Amino acid sequence: MRNILLTLCYIGTAYHGSQVQANARSVTETVQDAMEIVLGRREDVKGCSRTDSGVHANRFCMNFYTQSDLPLYALKRSLNALLPEDIGVLDCREVPADFHARYSCVGKRYRYLIWNSDGKNPFYKGRALEYWRPMDLEKLRPVCEILCGTHDFRGFCSAKTDQTNTVRTLYRCEVRRQGDLVTCIVEGDGFLYNMVRILVGTLLWVNEGKLDIGQVARALKEQNRSLAGATVPACGLYLDEVFYTRPVGWDAICEN
Repeated sequence: MRNILLTLCYIGTAYHGSQVQANARSVTETVQDAMEIVLGRREDVKGCSRTDSGVHANRFCMNFYTQSDLPLYALKRSLNALLPEDIGVLDCREVPADFHARYSCVGKRYRYLIWNSDGKNPFYKGRALEYWRPMDLEKLRPVCEILCGTHDFRGFCSAKTDQTNTVRTLYRCEVRRQGDLVTCIVEGDGFLYNMVRILVGTLLWVNEGKLDIGQVARALKEQNRSLAGATVPACGLYLDEVFYTRPVGWDAICEN
């Protein structure tokens, strides 16, 4: 029995998230369909995360056990030949028997893309938030700094979350600009339901003057969702990296 790790990338626009659902098309179901053709049976797949409807992934990991002796290069090529154009297999490798794509994960990095212009760019349609207001990144950076560290992020997650422990550590929170494209980058040991989208929405409300840094600090302290910003659309969100070893520098982050 082999334990195989697949690393995928996908455009999530056409899918109702990564997790298999009864009445909606998902990324995992689509991959399983292709695997069933290649391997001759429908394998149980363990995903690294649950991405929402419309969310994309630059790297998404899933593992499965199989008795097939098909070479890994052949599995990768066969899956890519069968999968639709919006899903691709980047890597395929054998991992230890106890490896689990979700539970072996020590952290993740997300990116949120904002097309910050009143001009139309069709390349980012459905793949970035279209936001025409001028963005003052220097105003946002102190807010990013207070969000880093270990906090109870209950005020920055959806009320639908099923997590009882809402304490998470953000090791990185920053905003960058390249021309008209603004990217928000967050890395942490875990993320709550809609947490990244609410963090970005909070930054945009600070940009618009609807919140200030003191109010954001209060939202963290009081763990009150009504004090944080709006949940931005899923179209700009990308699961960017899944970490199975701690990146250099994480241990140097001080708790706020």
